[in-house]
Amino acid sequence: MGKNEFLEKLRLRLSGIPQVDADERVSFYSEMIDDRIEEGLAEEQAVAELGSVDEIVSQILSEVPLTAIVKEKVKSSRALRLGEILLIILGSPIWISLLVAALAAVISVYVSIWSVIVAVWAIEFSFAVVAVSGIFSLFVFSAVGKVVSGIAMLGVGIAFVGVTILGFLICLWITKAIIWATKWVFLKIKSGLTRKERA
Repeated sequence: MGKNEFLEKLRLRLSGIPQVDADERVSFYSEMIDDRIEEGLAEEQAVAELGSVDEIVSQILSEVPLTAIVKEKVKSSRALRLGEILLIILGSPIWISLLVAALAAVISVYVSIWSVIVAVWAIEFSFAVVAVSGIFSLFVFSAVGKVVSGIAMLGVGIAFVGVTILGFLICLWITKAIIWATKWVFLKIKSGLTRKERA
């Protein structure tokens, strides 16, 4: 693919983000291609080394705030007529209520997911406390002459050290998965908003 074709595809795919941002990104990639051509690469090779347009657009969308994409989406190309303004005002009790309800539902789902993460980490912390207490109990029970009970508590403590290590790895994996899923959802929302803009 040549430089002009690449830049045209990129510009078309970035039509849903603010024009200033799109122009800045297209200009950046144009300069990148020019620099590689000056270093002796063929135009097609310089373009190929940048990666696919889809990868570049995904990277750009992950950097552009969702609010900027929404503002670009709702930006009107013409002035609203009096009838449209009245319809918006008269319908506001309905659409504002629905918007608030939808926003509350999304926020509660998000908070619920993170509450589960907090609960899992709290359980992990309690395992760590049991592990430390079990090991420390050996000394306490031995000091009062209950060596057998102390050894039993040491066994419990050592067992919970293993549970704590395993639990830490599981908690870390779950947290990373939730963070990745959150980023993926926001990227899909951004991509959906810009795709509708292109259509």
